[in-house]
Amino acid sequence: MASSAASFRPSMGAAFTRLTSNPSSRRIRPSLTQIASLSTTAPLLKRHTYPGARSNKDMSKSRGQSALRRTGLRWRLSVSDEPLPKPKSRDELPPVEVDPDHGLWDFFPNRETVAAAPEDDMKHGRAWMVEELRSKSWEDLHKLWWVCVKERNRIATGAWERERGKMGFGKSEAQGRDREVRVTMRGIKHVLTERFYAWEDAVKMAENDPEIDLSGKGRPFTPKEYLEEEGVEDVKAEEEKEVVDVRGPIEGEGAAIPSEGKAQGEAARL
Repeated sequence: MASSAASFRPSMGAAFTRLTSNPSSRRIRPSLTQIASLSTTAPLLKRHTYPGARSNKDMSKSRGQSALRRTGLRWRLSVSDEPLPKPKSRDELPPVEVDPDHGLWDFFPNRETVAAAPEDDMKHGRAWMVEELRSKSWEDLHKLWWVCVKERNRIATGAWERERGKMGFGKSEAQGRDREVRVTMRGIKHVLTERFYAWEDAVKMAENDPEIDLSGKGRPFTPKEYLEEEGVEDVKAEEEKEVVDVRGPIEGEGAAIPSEGKAQGEAARL
């Protein structure tokens, strides 16, 4: 190792003497020199303006707070010396007035519980069939529809209260009751769709029927048979009137009946 270091040192010394002896090697290129800025302000941080760029601002809300240096809170708290209100128990509060006839009571099975018992949900019949709903009027279908809507709202309210209170019972019974209500509502829709199709067919037939007037002016329906019968009766009444006028009054209706002696005298003259 000593011999190698000794052999290496002369070579380094020779190279150093060549560099110092050559005056051109002392010159430094101007492009390699570092020019100091004349501004005394700190260089600005690079701001990224492209979308999705990371913000360079300080995101720490606890910057400047130190438990060791006892700096205290950074932000000033808006706390006054006024006494804070003390909460009261529910017994000390005045009773809340509730309308006993309020419509929201219909969303609950009764006013004591928020969800119906499973035994109460199971007490229901079958759904209305389409054949039974076809014979109902518009008013009956309208009332039955909104009864079903109210019942579904009541079932949904009970299901939400069971889930919120984690009661763990009554879910299957409520679903069975809701299923029957939905079948009834589907049947009402089916009947109304049938009536709508029948109304469309009736309108198409009325457009080509000469007895029906859809313009909205005058009588909408004028049957031909009624007009023909009415015209025949008028003609017969006029003919009978003409016959009575030609023949004169009928015996027994305003005409005097001749006596027996007068009749014999007239016969002798003849």
